[in-house]
Amino acid sequence: MSEKLWEPSQERIEQSQMWKLMSSSKCNSYRDLHRYSVEHKEDFWEQLIKSNNVIFEGDLKPVLLEDNFSNYTWFSKVKLNFAENLLNHGKDEDIAINFFHESGLAKKISYQSLRSEVCALQTYLKETLNVGDVLAAYMPNIPETIVSMLATSSLGATFTSTSCDFGIEGVLDRFGQTNPTVLVAAVGYEYGQKYFDLTDKILAIQEKIPSLKKIILVDFLDKGIDRAKIKNADIYSDIIKQYNNKQECEFLRLPFSHPLYIMYSSGTTGKPKCIVHSQGGSLLQHIKELGLHCDLSAQKSIFFFTTCGWMMWNWLVSSLYFGSTVVIYEGSPALPSPEYFFNIIKRESINIFGTSPKFLKALEDTSAKFSEYPTLEIILSTGSPLLPEQYDFVYQKIKKDVLLGSISGGTDILSCFMLACPVLPVYRGEIQCLGLGMDIEALDENFHSVIDLEGELVCKQTFPSRPLYFLNDPQNEKINAAYFNQIPGVWAHGDFVKVTSRGGVIVYGRSDATLNPGGVRIGTAEIYRQTEGLSYIQDSLCVGRPNAGDVDVLLFVKLKENEVLSNERKKQIKDLIKKNTTPRHVPREIIEVSDIPYTRSGKKVELAVARIVSGRPVTNSEALMNPESLAQYEKYKL
Repeated sequence: MSEKLWEPSQERIEQSQMWKLMSSSKCNSYRDLHRYSVEHKEDFWEQLIKSNNVIFEGDLKPVLLEDNFSNYTWFSKVKLNFAENLLNHGKDEDIAINFFHESGLAKKISYQSLRSEVCALQTYLKETLNVGDVLAAYMPNIPETIVSMLATSSLGATFTSTSCDFGIEGVLDRFGQTNPTVLVAAVGYEYGQKYFDLTDKILAIQEKIPSLKKIILVDFLDKGIDRAKIKNADIYSDIIKQYNNKQECEFLRLPFSHPLYIMYSSGTTGKPKCIVHSQGGSLLQHIKELGLHCDLSAQKSIFFFTTCGWMMWNWLVSSLYFGSTVVIYEGSPALPSPEYFFNIIKRESINIFGTSPKFLKALEDTSAKFSEYPTLEIILSTGSPLLPEQYDFVYQKIKKDVLLGSISGGTDILSCFMLACPVLPVYRGEIQCLGLGMDIEALDENFHSVIDLEGELVCKQTFPSRPLYFLNDPQNEKINAAYFNQIPGVWAHGDFVKVTSRGGVIVYGRSDATLNPGGVRIGTAEIYRQTEGLSYIQDSLCVGRPNAGDVDVLLFVKLKENEVLSNERKKQIKDLIKKNTTPRHVPREIIEVSDIPYTRSGKKVELAVARIVSGRPVTNSEALMNPESLAQYEKYKL
């Protein structure tokens, strides 16, 4: 059994919102509350709306029309607006957004100022953006991105975003499928004290996406904009100045199931799949996770280091619902040092800090001298499993009296399956609990539920933040293949986990071919698309290998006859991948092999190689067309 590393005081337990819910529900323990939330899920989700003062109109009943995963039927008689709920709980004078940039640029925005800026942009967008239209943001993590999302949602349009380090191909693979009407784009950004001009990329996006009617250019670093170069473009700052006399926002209330976000899958089997999430489901799930599981309130500030191309950005922004202060950072966390970056917690009195195992490892490697962090209550970590040794590091070096919450879910559900809990202890190497309302089990190879044994993570009952559908998937073939075909009737998430006898969870990694370097989901198909065009490569295979809490991307290549994998060619491959995707896609190692494993039906077998390099046994070699090919990968295992 894992060692107990932390336990909340009775005072902290009784002050938490989770405890208050347990008391009102007459549950004696968190396990009882979780059981109630899945066995009486309609009562649970209805009560969550009522007790959190969600702004809506209509009837809460029926809570659910169809009790399965076939269709989205949550709160079919409810109408609401996501932006209205996020903007109307904070006091005018309180700080909504506390923004920092690696250059030293900083900005605080009150709730009153945030509402005014959203209203101004909303007024401008009304001329172009209609209900159901898409606004795409090719943006860094800055306040203008949040304003763009809120203005989009206020009008009943759909928001989608990707970070600025994506190359043209990666952007077009995503936005090219969503047919956006408006593009909000930064003309440039800085990372590691280097400026990246995005003008040419914006021009390419404009040329390749004919649905675009307007482009809004954001020059947050004041580098200057060549107005003549990009047609049909307006300047964000000019728009806000022109429409800043707008006093009140309009919020169009639409069905609970109305699309809010388009998120993107990793692209394992081709172009990234476009996952459409509902406004009501996203709001309700985030209220539960932030308010109950993280004990967030108006008196607290929350900071999660993320880009707006990762679902944690969407999750973080929902913190506005509580009237909290949302801290955002743009740039490299290594400047001037990881230690200095981490100490933003003390400088800004942050209560909840979110990061990844990769950053915690970088912090540990610096031999940093840590300060006192009197306001810090919770450290959240996600993106990959948090190693037991990293629990030790946090409690021994950073702070003893802190809740270290490893959380796990995904873009697929825009939320978590397993996460933190303010009324439970923290055990070494273990996620604290299953999320309320999430009917989670680990299934063995015979689809039997197992405890204290490794199994496939499944969710047995539907939940409000399940995706509405995939774009360009009229027969639901893609969404069914992604989650439901493997084990009929349940959601199979693609993670190997162990549910412990005390109700915690240990995550062992992905059970499919998705990679997670630095917490960013990457599909192997995005990498294969770059290698396929190289004349000297016959075939390739890409997998992730766990390394100190992160994932190393390994690219194995089979060369054509008489070809050589020189250092120059390795550099060419890495440069090509970086140019057309992102720096996170670049393999740590490129390795020559004589053969690539395939199934008898002709499918490339990434999972078998991933298991080998992770030091785990291969259980399906009999299904391979060339099982002898696996032997050469053994030398690269952990």
